[in-house]
Order: sequence, then structure tokens, then C-alpha cells
Amino acid sequence: MADLQGAVALVTGGWRGIGRSVVDSLRGAGAQVCFTYLDGIEPLDQISALCAADPMLSALPLDLRDKTSIRACLDQVVQRFGGIDILVNNAAVGSATVAGFADDPSDQDDLMLQINAGGTLAMCRGFLARPATGTARKIINLSSVGGGVAVFPGFSLSDGMSKAAVAHLTRQLAAEQVQTAVDVFAVCPGATNTAMFQQSTLNHLTAPERVQFLSGLPKGRLIEPDEIATIVAFLAGSHSTVLHGAVIDASMGLGVRPGLMSETRH
Repeated sequence: MADLQGAVALVTGGWRGIGRSVVDSLRGAGAQVCFTYLDGIEPLDQISALCAADPMLSALPLDLRDKTSIRACLDQVVQRFGGIDILVNNAAVGSATVAGFADDPSDQDDLMLQINAGGTLAMCRGFLARPATGTARKIINLSSVGGGVAVFPGFSLSDGMSKAAVAHLTRQLAAEQVQTAVDVFAVCPGATNTAMFQQSTLNHLTAPERVQFLSGLPKGRLIEPDEIATIVAFLAGSHSTVLHGAVIDASMGLGVRPGLMSETRH
């Protein structure tokens, strides 16, 4: 476990799924953590109760479609804590959740790129332009095995493009920060047991289809959010610098064998 005592971390989209597990892991390592939520979509009363129970935890609204919201979020973290040491860009939309923002497929494509790629870029730029509380700084971007590592036929074009953009952004930023105290990484999860994955994939399957689908995954199971969060917590710590610039395939083998789920079993 990384020792993050005294560090200030900002986790976008930290209320549920992988983001929530990341928040818990970073808090467990001693960091002060601010996570973001989407106002009007996520339960403010429950978020407030969670933060009230832990003085080292706070939450701010963030809309990655809005540059004013992005600036305000970053500025408020600096005002509260004096700086930001760790940025985890987790917030994103997928092929299922983007439908909650727009009905037209063309508009959905635009939003996918605007939020996943453009929002991550704006957060990285804003983070680098603001002070830290210590010397070492970390940017940890969440991409995906689809687009970030491998290509899957039938996968949403705009979703894959946006995740590929995040992987490229990670490498580009790492190249530019190679002589600074800023470390940059991307983590590319595979099929992970989150509400987003349930909504996009599993909920459309019958019980027998679900069993068959899961058996075709690497190791015959979904990845758990805590497994991804453990990787993120390590990257947030002092021992991860040697991985600067890495785009990490965290798909349990799906990235090196993307046809696994469609292979014929004998």
C-alpha cells in the first residue's frame, strides 16, 4: 500500500464504480481526497452524508462538458487544500450512459468525445497550471482496453476513439513531463463489475447468455473495481515513477487476446 499521508488527491466521478473504489483506496493510504459528482444526476444527500462522516473526504460538482465548471472545481480544491498532488481522471460516459444525455446518435458521439477526451485534456491542463502541496505529482488517467489497448469489432466507434485519445494524451504528456516531478500514467481496464458495464452489456443478456459471456472472459470472471483501484493507489505513490508514461493493460489478458470472447469453444 502506498503511503500518501499529506497528499491531496482529486478523483473525478468518484461516487460509484471504479471511482468510488479509487476514493476508498486513496483514503486508506492516507490522502486527503476530493471527488466529483454530476449535479442533478447523483444523490447529493448521500454524498453529503459520506463526506460528513470523514473530515478527510470532500466532494465537488463537476460537469466535464463545461470549462467553467472544470476551472471552478480545480480552483476550489486549491482554495481548500493549498494545491493538488494527485489527479485521477475517472469520470466518463459509455455507450449506455451517454444515452441519458442525448437521444440522437450523432449528438451522443459528440458528447462521448467531448466528455471522455476533451474533459480529460482540460483537467490535465488545469492540474498542471495549479500548485501542488508537495513536490511529486501524479496524473492517472482511466482509459479502456477498448480503444486504449485493442480493437473490438462492434464496440462503439466514438467510445473507442475517446479512450484511444486518453491513451495518446497520456503518452504525450509523459513525454513533455519526463524531466519534471510530474508522473503520468493511464490504466486500461477490461470488463469490470460496475453499474455502467451492467447497463451496457450484461442487462441485455438472458441468464444462460450471461453465464456463457462470463465464461468467455479472461479467467472466467469480471474484474472487480477494487482490483483497478489497487493499481491506481500504487501509481499514486512514490514507487511508481519508473512506470512514467505507461499505458497499463489492466484487462486480465483481454488486451492481448481480444478475440477471446468470440472464439469457438470445443
